[in-house]
Amino acid sequence: MVFTDTHTHLYLEEFDNDRSSVIYQAIEAGVRYMLLPNIDSTSVEGMLALGAQFPGHCLPMMGLHPTSVKADFMKEIAMVENNLDHNPQQFYAIGEIGIDLYWDKTYMEQQVEAFSRQLELAVKYDLPAVIHTRNSFDVTIDILEKMNQPKLKGVFHCFSGNIDQAKRATALGFKLGIGGVVTYKNSGLQQVVEAMKMEDLLLETDAPFLTPVPHRGKRNESRYIPIIAQKISEIKNLALDDVAKITTENAMALFNLHS
Repeated sequence: MVFTDTHTHLYLEEFDNDRSSVIYQAIEAGVRYMLLPNIDSTSVEGMLALGAQFPGHCLPMMGLHPTSVKADFMKEIAMVENNLDHNPQQFYAIGEIGIDLYWDKTYMEQQVEAFSRQLELAVKYDLPAVIHTRNSFDVTIDILEKMNQPKLKGVFHCFSGNIDQAKRATALGFKLGIGGVVTYKNSGLQQVVEAMKMEDLLLETDAPFLTPVPHRGKRNESRYIPIIAQKISEIKNLALDDVAKITTENAMALFNLHS
């Protein structure tokens, strides 16, 4: 079985003591592809180093995370553009980008501007957009619907909305990133997974965050992807092999991965 973790922050300090071991364990668990979303200028070096160390396994994206958007966000956007101009072939997506209104709404206008500019980069470079929406789904989807850009594709990372929101996202050609939250008892995500087609779903961990049951409360790792897949197999009444196959095919098509 081949699995894909479409969203994992393996370059973060939480993995500083055992990063290589964590990646080898994931590969041994069948997780062949691990996509690395960028956060801001501070994360690029570590992310690209991992991509060089584990080519074909650790696959970097380029983008500015909404919680890193401050008053001087245009410097960060320039960094994103420079990296893409310099070597667009090394990046598999524009991400993670989006709007986060959970922690702080101070820079909401700047977040909207940064998001819109990076969506334009996704279209320009024909790369999928990996979208972060925390307490901001309606604002985010409105921007995408008004943009009305058929070339735009991507994934709503760590999808946590309802069935209607899921349908609005997939109607635009976007996938839904399903992570450890699907294993939480009262998350509501099980009903969404049940209602959607397998072709709409991608697997992700968001490691080191959002660890699935039974490891909840500990550091999340990419090797836990099969646990998430197992939960989806139960919800959809499908063999685990089929969940692995379909979600990996979905990821390979979206991110233009090669076996």
